[in-house]
Amino acid sequence: MTTVNWQSLADKSLAGLVLSRDEALAVLTAPDDQLLDQLAAAYRVRRATWGNRVRLHFLLNAQSGLCPEDCNYCSQSKISAAEIEKYPMLAQEKILEAADRAAALKAGTLCMVISGRTPGDTVFGKVLDAVKAVRAKHDLKICACLGLLNEEQVLRLKEAGVETVNHNLNTSANYTPEIVSTHTFEDRVNTVEAVKAAGMKTCSGGILGMGESDDDVIDLALSLRDLDVKSVPVNFLIPVPGTSFEGRNELDPRRCLRILVLYRLLLPTQEIRISGGREVHLRSMQVMGLYPANSIFVGDYLTTQGQTARDDLRMIEDAGFVLETPDGEPLEGDPFAGVPESYPRAPLPLVEV
Repeated sequence: MTTVNWQSLADKSLAGLVLSRDEALAVLTAPDDQLLDQLAAAYRVRRATWGNRVRLHFLLNAQSGLCPEDCNYCSQSKISAAEIEKYPMLAQEKILEAADRAAALKAGTLCMVISGRTPGDTVFGKVLDAVKAVRAKHDLKICACLGLLNEEQVLRLKEAGVETVNHNLNTSANYTPEIVSTHTFEDRVNTVEAVKAAGMKTCSGGILGMGESDDDVIDLALSLRDLDVKSVPVNFLIPVPGTSFEGRNELDPRRCLRILVLYRLLLPTQEIRISGGREVHLRSMQVMGLYPANSIFVGDYLTTQGQTARDDLRMIEDAGFVLETPDGEPLEGDPFAGVPESYPRAPLPLVEV
């Protein structure tokens, strides 16, 4: 196999040029002995926009389960038999408690998620009220993930104080019918376009390890680039028992890192966040993901457990990275100040990898 000059790909990325299909495939199929060189090239691109800063997000599952969609990967889907907590929209008091925890853990953004296809009027009104209450109490940015939305709903979120709306494309247009039948790829694109039309920050990414091809991995990244998405969460499938994809174990740490390298080279200025599956699939190599990516979730995920916040902060500090404030500046002072030793955890599914 011909050795690729990874730094030349970094030069191309920094110049705003799109990698060719062959170059993108080369990133995903490179031998392991080139991984460090790939990470070095990706870090050069990351550093040009984000320096050595790491942005923290805190995820709140404000409504769990009860979803009419049939997404094969999801433990909250109507076809899932996963043993998870199921509950309607949390009371505002509980949402404020989560916001308190997010602020204590040095997160700059509270990501408020509800399960379901699209919010009904009552739930949507509760979301708006909760956003206003959080913004009144904390200097936290708010990202809302509420399912399919139209431009009017997005504008109301903006007026309430939401800065970003998340709606993941999840996979390529070609592979979408393999993971869900209750909505289309175009449905998801339309929601992202509605967010853009409202002048709000777009957050959209995907889930890797669902059986997609290398071309699907590339096509998802190119779709996100075409949509000019600003924040890109990269999830690695956790094959939760009880879901349709519980037997899919296609990932290893090196594959995950090569995907992150590719996404940095194709999305040079975007915030790239290592999201669900970080601890399960990167394992002892988690910190290496911060060389292409510049953001992580701190704490737990929607229905699965992450590592402790103190472990995350120690990992960031040990590698010479610094936390970022909500304003995008390096955090000054002790990053551990006020961070609790422990807090209530989400259930950790028993997943064999």
